[in-house]
Amino acid sequence: MNKFFKTSICSTLLISSFCYADIAVVVNHENNSVLSDSDISRLFLGKLKKFTSGGKAVAINLKLGSDTRNEFETKVLGKSASQIKAYWSKRVFSGKGKPPPELVSDKDVLSMVASDNNMIAYVDAASVDDSVKVVKVF
Repeated sequence: MNKFFKTSICSTLLISSFCYADIAVVVNHENNSVLSDSDISRLFLGKLKKFTSGGKAVAINLKLGSDTRNEFETKVLGKSASQIKAYWSKRVFSGKGKPPPELVSDKDVLSMVASDNNMIAYVDAASVDDSVKVVKVF
């Protein structure tokens, strides 16, 4: 019984370590802002509207329900998908903002960020190419 329990624990830990990929927060190469974890969170929660360099900031989300988005919301924003939905419902209702626009794929996100200096987004770190600059990996 003890051997079975140890094997089960080891298997669970091994599987869970493969379930989560790194998330890369990306900006346009022209963007020279230095962003803290708090800045990134505040940008995606609509509480910060400008980069540290002073330029306008537009956050881009991946589509609702994507694994990368779920992980980003948990790791970076510290909230579940349902908490984020409730958060944005309250902000929209009170007139304090609207959620970031959504794109379907990492490829779409990278293309959008590469074409606009005001964009900030996140993708699976394995998807990053040289068209964008990574400012943080979670």
